[in-house]
Amino acid sequence: MNRTRIFVHNAASTALLQAITMISGFILPKIMMHVYGSEINGLITSINQFISTFNLVEAGISAAAIYSLYKPIAEKNIKVINGIIVAAKNFYTKTGFIFVSLTIGLAFLYPLFVHTDLLSPFDIGILVLILGVNGALEFFTLARYRVLLTADQKTYVISLASIVAIIFNIGIFAGAALGGCSIVIAKFLALFSIFIRTILLWGYCRIHYKFLDYHETPIPSALNRRWDALFLQVLGIIHTSAPMIIATFLIDLKTVSVFAVYNLVALGLQGILGIFTSGLAASFGDVIARKELKTLQRAESQFELSYYLLIAGTYGIAMVFIAPFIIWYTTGIHDTNYNQPMIGFLLMLNGLLYNVKTPQGMLVISAGLYRETRWQTTIQGLIEIGAGIVLGHFWGVYGILTGMILSNIYRDIDLPIFIGKYVTRVSPLISFKRMIYIAVITSAIYGLTFFVNIRSDTFLELVVQGIFVSIYALAVTVIVTRIAEPETTKGIMNRIRFLRK
Repeated sequence: MNRTRIFVHNAASTALLQAITMISGFILPKIMMHVYGSEINGLITSINQFISTFNLVEAGISAAAIYSLYKPIAEKNIKVINGIIVAAKNFYTKTGFIFVSLTIGLAFLYPLFVHTDLLSPFDIGILVLILGVNGALEFFTLARYRVLLTADQKTYVISLASIVAIIFNIGIFAGAALGGCSIVIAKFLALFSIFIRTILLWGYCRIHYKFLDYHETPIPSALNRRWDALFLQVLGIIHTSAPMIIATFLIDLKTVSVFAVYNLVALGLQGILGIFTSGLAASFGDVIARKELKTLQRAESQFELSYYLLIAGTYGIAMVFIAPFIIWYTTGIHDTNYNQPMIGFLLMLNGLLYNVKTPQGMLVISAGLYRETRWQTTIQGLIEIGAGIVLGHFWGVYGILTGMILSNIYRDIDLPIFIGKYVTRVSPLISFKRMIYIAVITSAIYGLTFFVNIRSDTFLELVVQGIFVSIYALAVTVIVTRIAEPETTKGIMNRIRFLRK
């Protein structure tokens, strides 16, 4: 199976996963706000963000192991594959105990700093422990399978197992919450969906990787890059968790809930866009491992242009509709004000800037250049945290979002220069020129709001308006592309036609 077709298979399963994840992301908070209130929704969001930071104890094991597996998988070197998997398993077990210890510590400390009249400190501590089980299970069971399947370009297996677990999670939590259970009991019952995913992945690997031998001599040297990969992992966690953690201490839980609800759209869009990058890091890693520079340059250029046009249209439309959508979504919830369009606009702008660096960031992973980019990663993280705290102190959630935006602007400039010099050997000016296309397309789409009043009382009306705006966005994108880069566009269309054969 060629690389393009493998990408399509992985992308299709990831698309389904992201659709289910997005549906779940909107259903569960809606139930939580209606049954338990905005304050509890803000509390759950805050705890989850704290727990997600503990994933740092993984210390880049996953990224390092996946990178180390590219070559032995391509060469079908069973002994080396087993050695790497056993080494990763041993490290995951050790770090899993550290993760559990940190979660227990958070269960004791979190209630001392965050208070709500709706739950006792004891109940808050129990909630922390319950929400931490998912992460702990990842370390002790799932991680070794995820590493192998990702490196072998079979992310569709992970996606399908996750879909089953999410569906069960929705059903269990919704039934418990609407049935009158407390938030603590409802979250506890929902834990059982996590074990389903574990069993499915374990069964698949037992059947399709019969050569796996956990008694093989481990190869710890294969994970030497883990500390370098940690820097990239730190950046990802800072981007997703730091804003909400900062908000927990600078603003009240109800405002955290407002931030979290708008962020549902940002997370949903990020999940959708993840469809188009699913498995690509492994594909590019294979090309780099084979030293096929011309193939790399051609494929990366086509992907970069395609992705830039995609995010320009996507976020342009999102900027237009996020506020009307949230107003409709929170109908009937009156315990705080969710009509705050500036939060939505800043989140979409930040999402756009975050995704601008995705093509180059993916090549950092593919080439295993974690050490070489650690200082740039550190600088971006410091900008986000430092600016978020300082500006958040004065402007609240708007200041926190501004800190995120500033950090992404820095990285959008830095990464194309680095990748062009050390990986693709092409001028970064090509990427910078394409960023201008993004600005033109996004501005043209968002400019509609100055001439057309986008609002509605029903979801159907939003959908109809969205169709018309999407047609306009598509027309703008096609015109800009055909004028700016006709040759690269032709190459992209040839790839699409090849898939139909």
